[in-house]
Amino acid sequence: MVIKVVEQINDDELIESAWKMYEESFRGLNALAVQRHLMYRNEFDEVMRDGRVQKYLSLDDEGNMCGMSTYTNDLDAMPLISPQYFERRWPELYAQRKIWYCGFVAVLPTPAARSSFADLVEAMYLLAAAQNGIIGLDFCQHNDEARKMSRVIRLMLHRLSGNCDASMMDAQQFWIYQFPQAA
Repeated sequence: MVIKVVEQINDDELIESAWKMYEESFRGLNALAVQRHLMYRNEFDEVMRDGRVQKYLSLDDEGNMCGMSTYTNDLDAMPLISPQYFERRWPELYAQRKIWYCGFVAVLPTPAARSSFADLVEAMYLLAAAQNGIIGLDFCQHNDEARKMSRVIRLMLHRLSGNCDASMMDAQQFWIYQFPQAA
């Protein structure tokens, strides 16, 4: 596996291939999480063409894409997050553009792609670590309970850094109020 970092993807065929992998990876979450975790196709295409967002491509020995992630320190470029939150919480790091955000990591469910997830996480970590920065990302409760994502990522980053301090930035609850039939 090799990780290739590109600023923009303008090739329609590559965008289509990336969309299929992304959509396959996240489609199921729409039924498991209240908040949308799958960008709309037009949002995805915009991110692929946006030079402010780095695209990390995990390529197998034949050059086929088997994993992908998005990563930026220009938080205005990321759909679905609030840059003002980061600016308020970490004003100095925000001003220095040392806050990195991982929009997603998508990996094909194939044996050849098994190491892609770890390779992508490591490549993104190395960039933030070289700048003495911090990394933000999100995942839904289902992925944390079923896949233990917060624990897995923390262990991976601890192994890479020797010292990783992880804390939850925010949590959002979704409530529903039901009314019994009127008597």
